[in-house]
Amino acid sequence: MKIGKREFTGKENRAWVMGILNVTPDSFSDGGSYDTVEDAVRRAEQMVEEGADIIDIGGESTRPGYTQISVEEELERIVPVIRAVKEQLEVPVSVDTYKPEVAEGALAAGADMINDIWGLRWPGDPEHRMAAVVAASGKPVCVMHNHEPKIEKDAPGEYRDVLTADLAEALKIAKEAGIEDENIILDPGIGFGKTYEENLWSIAELGKLTGGSMPVLLGISRKSVIGNTLNLPTDQREEGTIALNVLGRKAGCSIFRVHDVKGNRRALDMTDAVLRAEKEVHHRRTDRVSKA
Repeated sequence: MKIGKREFTGKENRAWVMGILNVTPDSFSDGGSYDTVEDAVRRAEQMVEEGADIIDIGGESTRPGYTQISVEEELERIVPVIRAVKEQLEVPVSVDTYKPEVAEGALAAGADMINDIWGLRWPGDPEHRMAAVVAASGKPVCVMHNHEPKIEKDAPGEYRDVLTADLAEALKIAKEAGIEDENIILDPGIGFGKTYEENLWSIAELGKLTGGSMPVLLGISRKSVIGNTLNLPTDQREEGTIALNVLGRKAGCSIFRVHDVKGNRRALDMTDAVLRAEKEVHHRRTDRVSKA
């Protein structure tokens, strides 16, 4: 898969880190931290130096209870930052939006991919215009799982597969719009439309997504599932994030969307080294058996 000028090769090659750049006043973790173009570019530059392979720019908070802003305001926030990052840094730029008009404006400004938290299924876009915008651009899209919680009142702890049907519908929309399979990234949507138990189940069953040909993005950084498990505030969830990303890498995830680039980059590089050694040991054992 090509994102910008960079080729992102198979999931067994290496982990890719996507650095989060929120240009919003109200994001759950870092809202208001980078509210000028200069601050945003400096932060993007820092993340690249720390090992980010992609910068994901978001202009509207998607935290629980967020306030939706207009297309015009979202574009006013992100377009100058997209242009500045593309002019000053050699790094692919993703844009975190679910609105087709914003996606169209972001792509025109130079964005290299769209990261859609509604996976082409935003209820405000019943005609699936987002899918059409992405297909026309020929750029990659991250299709994230998202829906309203579907927990039965009489069995709140009963296991349910909350991913398969909705993602299948999203992929059907993508195909009908003409989006090529090689331009699709899947995301289990941890923290979106799921109970605490469903988030844990989705993490435990990442192998259901990574077994196919499409790369899987894990966006778990500082999420409530970590805070609820460890009883920690947002700014103390880096260790939990790293632990889950290592498990995600072991399960076959390829791209990791994070706030804290340096620690996650190092942990994923270490994980990749062990996975390569594991593969080499397996091959050597196989060769030994075949020669016996």
